[in-house]
Amino acid sequence: MPFNETPVEIRSRDYWFKIVEFLQQNWALIDETPDGCTVFFFGDTSGVFDKLTFPSVAEAEQALRRNGFGRFADDAKAHEFIAIPQPPFHERPHPNGPIYSSGRFWR
Repeated sequence: MPFNETPVEIRSRDYWFKIVEFLQQNWALIDETPDGCTVFFFGDTSGVFDKLTFPSVAEAEQALRRNGFGRFADDAKAHEFIAIPQPPFHERPHPNGPIYSSGRFWR
């Protein structure tokens, strides 16, 4: 791992995914916090490029669905051709910046 990629601790392993291009997915994991939850977004190589906070897990899941993400565990077909990114997770900027928290690709 390159020296400039800071480790990111994510407890959840309930993966959410969105296919963004052929053979490329954006992934999300939801970690509960004392004030609600944080959704971490990362790519196929476990590089975390963005995060959003929500008042509750239910609201985070609703927002993920509204933005084209699905729960990986619920998609048997996806299991046939997509491998989930494995820890350790680390910071890795997205070429287009914070694409979800900026609101450009989030509704």
